Amino acid sequence: MWIGGRVARLLGGGAGASAVDPSMFAAGSCLRYPPTTGDRHLTVFVDAGHGGLDPGGVGTTESGRPVPESGVNLPIELDALAGLRAQGFTVVVSRTTDSTVLLLGPADTDGQLLTLQGIHDDVAARADCANLAKADLLVGISMDTAASAGAGGSLTTYDTARPFAPSSLRLADLLQHDVLAAMNAQGWAIPDRGVVSDATEGSTSGNPADGGLAAQASAYHHLLLLGPAAPGYFTTPSQMPGALIEPLFLTDPFEGTIAASGPDQAVIAQGIVTAVGDYFGPQSTTTTSS
Repeated sequence: MWIGGRVARLLGGGAGASAVDPSMFAAGSCLRYPPTTGDRHLTVFVDAGHGGLDPGGVGTTESGRPVPESGVNLPIELDALAGLRAQGFTVVVSRTTDSTVLLLGPADTDGQLLTLQGIHDDVAARADCANLAKADLLVGISMDTAASAGAGGSLTTYDTARPFAPSSLRLADLLQHDVLAAMNAQGWAIPDRGVVSDATEGSTSGNPADGGLAAQASAYHHLLLLGPAAPGYFTTPSQMPGALIEPLFLTDPFEGTIAASGPDQAVIAQGIVTAVGDYFGPQSTTTTSS
């Protein structure tokens, strides 16, 4: 992929990585990295949405180059990884390559596509990774798409149904503010679409009329990465405050061009690093999660 060289360079500083549980996750996925400066004794889980057989949404640059979401989320995650480690955090990332997080089984794929079960299980694997790592905080990175090329802006989502919803809202507010501020300091004038409940953003896969997993997904009304358990559908929800940011619309050619730029991806990542630092407060006075 066109991001391959950049990802390789970002991983050049990845000494000390360890697999959280290689029996559960794909190679290069669910890896823990120690801090590079100090040690706050706090763990942050950062998820690059999609990957592998799931490219996510696809947009275009102003020159017409395709921009797959999975290839944008990954370098932002890895830039955030480096920045957070330098701030004294232990960081666990969902993936370091263009792959699924889930160690795929026969029921998860259909040719070169993920099945509905595979899509469900791959997202659930990210929550599993965060839980196994005993993360204090979860940050999801995705990009938005729309039917209209004129739709744009930054949006952050959290789940209102969790017992730690106030902390998740605080994180979501900080992500939205700090990432948007970092982007618009570049003169990009990205619209502020605000912070919303995942009840308005939960996506469905397949046709609910088909029943089964598609119908359960339609009735869930949460994002799997952030939401609560649902009997018979989802049993391993994330157990820490979390929020998911979608900084740009790939289907807006201006925003898609930003998303495809390595230096601009680093700007977004720095906003994420700032938000996490703001959430936990100064290193000298904070040693536990909010």
